Amino acid sequence: MSRGHKQRQWVKASSAPNSEINVTPLVDVVLVLLIIFMVVTPLLEKDILVRVPETEVEENQPPPEPDAQQIVVQVDKDGAYSINTEQIPAADYVARLKRMLNSKKADEKVVFFMADDAANYGKLVVALDGARAAGAKILGMATELPPNAVIQGTQTMPEGAPPAPTPTP
Repeated sequence: MSRGHKQRQWVKASSAPNSEINVTPLVDVVLVLLIIFMVVTPLLEKDILVRVPETEVEENQPPPEPDAQQIVVQVDKDGAYSINTEQIPAADYVARLKRMLNSKKADEKVVFFMADDAANYGKLVVALDGARAAGAKILGMATELPPNAVIQGTQTMPEGAPPAPTPTP
C-alpha cells in the first residue's frame, strides 16, 4: 500500500431502509392539544343573562310615561358617585341608596347606572355591588341621563324627551 492512500470500506445495511413515519411524537402533540382544549372550553362558556325589551311599538303611538322616581347612579371619570346628579361620598353611597330603596315596593327597586367613558371599571363594579347590597332588585345601564331624573329635589322633563331606559336584570 502506498502512503496517503486510504482504503475504502463498504458497510452493508443489515436490513432495508425504514420508510415508515414515526407517529409517536404526533400522538403526543395531539393529546397535549386535546387536554388544553378540554381545560379551556368550559371557561369560554361564561354567559351574562340580559333581558332585552320587546319592541312592538307602533310609529304613531306615544312612548309610555317613565317613572318619576327613578334612581340614576353616575360614576364620573374621577370615580366619584352621584345619585340623581347629587354628589355622594363613597362612604355614604350604600346607606343613601338603601334609604331611597326602602321607600319603594319590591318590584320597583330599580337602579340605573351611567358611567363616564373614562371612568375606572372597578369603581363601576363597586357601585353595582353596592346597589345590590342596598337592596336593588334590577340594575340597568343607561347611556344618557333619563329625562325624568330628579336633580336635587326637582324633576326635569324636557319637551319631546325620549323615554327612560329599559332595565336589565
